[in-house]
Amino acid sequence: EVQLQASGGGLVRPGGSLRLSCAASGFGFRDTTMTWMRQAPGKEPEWVASISNLGRSKWYADSVKGRFTISRDNAENTLYLDMNSLKLDDTAVYYCQRDDNLRGQGTLVTVSS
Repeated sequence: EVQLQASGGGLVRPGGSLRLSCAASGFGFRDTTMTWMRQAPGKEPEWVASISNLGRSKWYADSVKGRFTISRDNAENTLYLDMNSLKLDDTAVYYCQRDDNLRGQGTLVTVSS
């Protein structure tokens, strides 16, 4: 069974940091480009960042470039998103997604003072 389970969300103040993880199982994780997406309340899903299967290429949305870092550990089948300098607008449910758009359960990030 294919599973993608995000974790690490929580409540953080503006300017703070969080590290999200996505544990993958049931498919060839190391063969797949992976993506972080987010969806804020009442808004459409938004692409955040993607990473190639071996981690050599990374792409970021302009809204997070320079603040977020995507990475992966293929030995542990885990995708990461390091988020720094968090802003109120970063509040959303974050979830990981496979290259065929299969997505897992998300984790809520709330940025609030």
